[in-house]
Amino acid sequence: MTDLLVRGGIVVTTDGAARADIAVEGGRITAVEPDLGGLAASAREAVDATGLLVLPGVVDVHTHVRVATDERPDRFFDDSVAAAFGGTTTFLAFNNPGTGSSEAAARSLLTGLREWRAATGADAAVDVAPSLVITASHEDPVAEIPAVVEAGVPTLKAFMVYDFGLDDAAILRALEAAGRAGGMLQVHCENRAILEALTARHLAAGEIEPRFHASSRPPYVEAEATGRAIALARAARAPLYVVHLSSADALAEVRRARAEGLPVFAETCPVYLTLAEDRYLGDPEEAARYLISPPLRPADHPGALWAGLAGGDLSIVATDHVPDRVGVEKQSWRESFDRVSNGAPGIETLLPIVYDEGVATGRITLPRMVDLLSTTPARLFGFTTKGALAVGLDADIVLFDPAARRTIRGADLHHSSDYTPFEGREVHGAVRSTLVRGSFVVRDGLFVGRRGFGRFVERAIQQLA
Repeated sequence: MTDLLVRGGIVVTTDGAARADIAVEGGRITAVEPDLGGLAASAREAVDATGLLVLPGVVDVHTHVRVATDERPDRFFDDSVAAAFGGTTTFLAFNNPGTGSSEAAARSLLTGLREWRAATGADAAVDVAPSLVITASHEDPVAEIPAVVEAGVPTLKAFMVYDFGLDDAAILRALEAAGRAGGMLQVHCENRAILEALTARHLAAGEIEPRFHASSRPPYVEAEATGRAIALARAARAPLYVVHLSSADALAEVRRARAEGLPVFAETCPVYLTLAEDRYLGDPEEAARYLISPPLRPADHPGALWAGLAGGDLSIVATDHVPDRVGVEKQSWRESFDRVSNGAPGIETLLPIVYDEGVATGRITLPRMVDLLSTTPARLFGFTTKGALAVGLDADIVLFDPAARRTIRGADLHHSSDYTPFEGREVHGAVRSTLVRGSFVVRDGLFVGRRGFGRFVERAIQQLA
């Protein structure tokens, strides 16, 4: 007996969009056909999706969702609920400093993985997986990488900046080890020496307000580091994934590498596609909300990023969700801009922003949006049962109303942050319902899921092309 029949919607795949029905049994898709009306009488439940887009669940491969603590026991769960409200059915989380990992995890990747699984195993409302961060404090990460990949975590991350970042030699070794093990290294690309020098110059001149954040990390700081990471990956003969690419300058480096056929991939984020560095001007309390790294760029950069998405040089849109709070993590702007936690929330607004700014404006097509948010993230990051509406895959389904209009308000969102960088933005389209493995987590705008329903997903790197 069919468990669920989704009828009459416009099913979107990377190949196109057409009216179709979807049958679900045992949490997996069993049929996608123009008309499955013959199953309606025997199906346990039939859902009318007339007038709605039927999308595969979004796979957000870049979040810093923080694990629960005694003081904030619901924060991981809350962000997983927010993900569902935004149409994200699976997300990756990093265990970098600041997300709740212990000192023991800072010494051993495998300890970090065990801790993360124990801390999140009963907390998520949607499916989850980690990407482990390699830091300068890890004792022998290269030796552990094969076991980490074998444990179903084939992606790891390294930072070129911050006090826990890696130098070039360590990144080269990590790239080589990950590549040999069948994994992939994600790299935060900024030139540490230059940004520290520029920051020191600002501080010495008494320029401490948030408005100086962007000029402390101009586009060439990102571009140089991106080119250097590509050179390291070339030497390692390994794939490279560039996180949160923000500038036309860095995009040019990725474009050249891909034109050579190198396995170099890059993501950008909704904030870089829709906002510009003028957000740092004016009231510093407000400006501090937009302190992210890399920073927001001049107004001509978002258009270049959209062209990169449309043309295939950028492979994915992810959030870099950091659930900072205006009243807590962002208050250190009063000391100086370099003391502020560099991040902004976005786990609930990924699909709405990309649809509104991308599809509704004609910058990208619906199939390309599905590729950027679901299919390619699942493929590159090894989610073998996610990312598409196809027979045999998990029934991770989003019912999206393209005719809806809404205004994004922080007070209406469900994440563990207390603001959104998109406050007051009117958008076309809205998520109506979200299903994970055939079960409703959000239905008609209401949360109907449960804590602990989300599963840890073991992954295996897929074909990198």
